[in-house]
Amino acid sequence: MSLQGVVLYGPPASGKDTVTAALNRLDPRFALLPKLKVGTGRAAGYEFVTSEHLDKLRSEGRLLVETRRYGNVYAIDCQAIETRHAAGYVPIVHMGNIPDLRRLLARVPDSWLRVLLWVQREVTEQRSQARGDTDTTKRLAAWDETVEDLGANADAGFFHLRLHTDQLSPDAAAKEITSAYDRLRTAGCPHEEGSHP
Repeated sequence: MSLQGVVLYGPPASGKDTVTAALNRLDPRFALLPKLKVGTGRAAGYEFVTSEHLDKLRSEGRLLVETRRYGNVYAIDCQAIETRHAAGYVPIVHMGNIPDLRRLLARVPDSWLRVLLWVQREVTEQRSQARGDTDTTKRLAAWDETVEDLGANADAGFFHLRLHTDQLSPDAAAKEITSAYDRLRTAGCPHEEGSHP
């Protein structure tokens, strides 16, 4: 199977950035694919572009996923994925909802390792407060939305791997993901056993 990369999905403070950094330390082939962003706010993990540039990419059929949230527009450029593959990298994509994740999968079905990173609601609250977030209430609302998203859009077999990041170190999580990626790449599509969070 020709794998496109790794998708990390999970509620706020589930460790997507931390696990991505651990993956890159463990194996430098694994690297975050920055999303295109039109708008304001956080810059880490994004490439800011103009509305005109995004319009051009859209007209060329290059946008795999396009999401409007928090007054911003976020998108994934298929050419960025191809460029990273050509350079020998394994793209890591962070996804905030399963409908967008399914749109990403639609181009080449079952070609991404799908990883659910999970923490309980109180852990999201504790981590958010510990890092000084000023919008912890919004993050808890997003945790509730993630539970609803999972219930409405994903069955128990949708994710290849489910990791509780309050029970695993980032390095241990990275090792599980790289092992699952290698298994999927060489032996098809074995899903991990486990139930929904």
